[in-house]
Amino acid sequence: MQITMLKAKLHRATVTRSELGYEGSCAIDGNILDLSGIREYEQIQIYNINNGARFTTYAIRAKENSGVFSVNGAAARLACPGDLIIVCAYASLTKEAADQHKPVLVYFNEKNEVLRSASEIPVQLD
Repeated sequence: MQITMLKAKLHRATVTRSELGYEGSCAIDGNILDLSGIREYEQIQIYNINNGARFTTYAIRAKENSGVFSVNGAAARLACPGDLIIVCAYASLTKEAADQHKPVLVYFNEKNEVLRSASEIPVQLD
């Protein structure tokens, strides 16, 4: 049996560009891809915090240290510059591998600078 698990999450990144005329994809700062383990051309899910849109595309590598999160092609209608997004990548793992798996979670400030990274979501108690 295979279990689909969260591989990486880029939390509260700010969209820097949206390019309707581009072929497609989401360009992400290359250093952020390296930190998160998301590969170029890997399928990603994007969740727009501002408007609730959820869509699938793939990652492409943008210039390192650029802070770029550019939503391209048809998806550009679903995210505008300034929108906050969550980018997730998933992996299919065996039960045994899933038992040992820890995702890479990356958190950003409003300038797409990494605030911190972690391997588990902290429990928030009210």
